[in-house]
Amino acid sequence: MLIFLRHRLAFLATPKTGTTAVEMALRPRAEIIFSKNRKHVTALRFSRKIAPFLEDTFGVRPDAVAIMRDPTDQIASWFRYRGADRLTGTDLSTRGISFDTYVREVISDAPPPRAQIGSQFNFLTDGDGRVMAKHVFAYENQSGFRQFMADRLKTDVTLKPKNVSPGADTGLSAETLALLRAARAPEFALYDRIVAAQGHLITPQG
Repeated sequence: MLIFLRHRLAFLATPKTGTTAVEMALRPRAEIIFSKNRKHVTALRFSRKIAPFLEDTFGVRPDAVAIMRDPTDQIASWFRYRGADRLTGTDLSTRGISFDTYVREVISDAPPPRAQIGSQFNFLTDGDGRVMAKHVFAYENQSGFRQFMADRLKTDVTLKPKNVSPGADTGLSAETLALLRAARAPEFALYDRIVAAQGHLITPQG
């Protein structure tokens, strides 16, 4: 998470949505940086804990901005990420299984460690469907996101790919896709809302 006090903006790092590239590009302009195991502060925690602290301490309550990816693509990114050589032989590795199998593990009642990836819906909402970030961009709307950040931060924003995962076959059967969409219906619905808003959903806060 990056907090830009002067510009009243906070960038929330939704996992597997290209956040490392954003962090590397914009961290020199941030007054406060949450990194490593504190990087992925949820929108709810920001709204309930961090934003009030910033307001009390600095007199600034930043607008939260985040990115959301197509749910299937985001799980595929986790699958590729955990297929890296460095994880081979660990309980986090996805080597030796298909993406179809991985998705079924993710949505199972007892996911193994490699499939315990959380959800974007839980990251971005209060759990009941209320979006806790003021601005949410679709991952595919990179140009819109960059322009928004450039306008708010008064600087050019150029993102370079970081942490690119190895390639993998992420084909999914129609049956498994249907199971995924049913299991994560609220997440797909939220993503559809963002797409319907031309890739930039603005929500009331406070």
